[in-house]
Amino acid sequence: MTALARLTLTDFRNHAALTLTPDAGLVLLTGLNGSGKTNILEAVSLLAPGRGLRGATLSEMARSNGPGGFAISARTGDDHDLGTATLAAAPERRQVRINGANGSAATLGDYLAILWVTPAMDRIFLEGASARRRFLDRLVLAREPAHASHASRYETAMRARNKLLAEPDGADPGWLAALEAGMAEHGNAMAAARTRTVKRLSERLEAQSEGPFARAGLSLDGWQPSGEEGAAALAAELRAGRGRDAAAGRTLAGPHRSDLAVIHLGKGQPAALCSTGEQKALLLGIVLAHADLVAEDRRTRPILLMDEVAAHLDPLRRAALLARLADAGGQVWMTGTDLVAFGPLPTPATIIELGDPSPEPPQ
Repeated sequence: MTALARLTLTDFRNHAALTLTPDAGLVLLTGLNGSGKTNILEAVSLLAPGRGLRGATLSEMARSNGPGGFAISARTGDDHDLGTATLAAAPERRQVRINGANGSAATLGDYLAILWVTPAMDRIFLEGASARRRFLDRLVLAREPAHASHASRYETAMRARNKLLAEPDGADPGWLAALEAGMAEHGNAMAAARTRTVKRLSERLEAQSEGPFARAGLSLDGWQPSGEEGAAALAAELRAGRGRDAAAGRTLAGPHRSDLAVIHLGKGQPAALCSTGEQKALLLGIVLAHADLVAEDRRTRPILLMDEVAAHLDPLRRAALLARLADAGGQVWMTGTDLVAFGPLPTPATIIELGDPSPEPPQ
C-alpha cells in the first residue's frame, strides 16, 4: 500500500509552513472554514500529474503576500521522496523532484495513484463534457501512468496545429502532417487507455450487488480507437478536416471531444436525470469501485482525497462509506468542520485539527 508518511507545505495557499505526519489509514482534517483543509488536499493532489483537484493555475497557489512561489514535498511509506514547486521568477513553471533528481509531472504517476471527490464534482453529470473527460482521465491515469504523457503530447501538438491553421498565408502542409501524425499517435493511445478503463470499471460495477452507492453503467461517446488502424484513421480525419478546423479556429475531431456517458443501472436512467443524492451516490460508487480496480491492477491502493464528503451524505450512506473505506484499507484524506459529522469511526484514524484561519484570506 502506498501512502504519505510525511507532507510538508511551504508558502502554499494559506499555509506558510506546515508539516504533517499521518498514519496510513484514515486521515481526518478538521477546523473552521478557511483554515486550509481543502488546500492540504489540493497539495496532495499535486503529487500526481495534472493541475490538481481545483484545476487552478500555479500562480494562484502561491501564498498571498508571500515571497512568491511555493513548495510541496512528501515522503511515501515506501521511502520515495517526491516534491513539486514553483519559483517567484517563473510562477507558472512547475518543477518536480523525485528522489533528489529532477523529474517531470507525468512521471509522478509512477509513484502515487491519487483519486479525489470534491463538492464541485457533485454537478459532474450536469455540466459539459470537459468535466467528465477530466474525471475519466484521472481514473485512467491511476491505472496507467503513461496516460499523462500521451495526453500532454496530444494537447501540445493540437495547440501547435490550431495555431498553424490560423496562419493568414496558409499552413505548411508538411509541418501540418507532422503535427497530425503526433496527434494521431498519442490521441489513439489516449482513447485506447480510456476504453480499457471504462470496460474494466463497467464490468466491476455491473457485477456488484445493489447497495447504498448506486451502480453506474459507463460508456464512451465520441471518437473511438479502431485497433491498430486507429492512429491512421485519426490522422486521415484530421487531414480531411483542415479547412473546417481552420474556419472554426479549433480542432473538431479527436479524443479531446469524447464524453463519458453514465446511467443509473438500477433505474436505467441517465445520471443527469437522477436526483442530487443519487448523483452523489453514483459518483462515489464509481470512485470506490475504481480504487478497488487500481489496487488489483497495480498491487497498491490509491490515495483517496474526499473533501467535505460526510456533510453531503445521509447517515446511512455516511456510515456505509466509512465502513467500506476501513475494510478496503489504504490512505484516505477527508475534511470536515466537525468530527461529529463523521460519526463513530470504524477504524483508528489520524485526526489533524487545524488552527484558526489566517487573517490573510486563502486564495
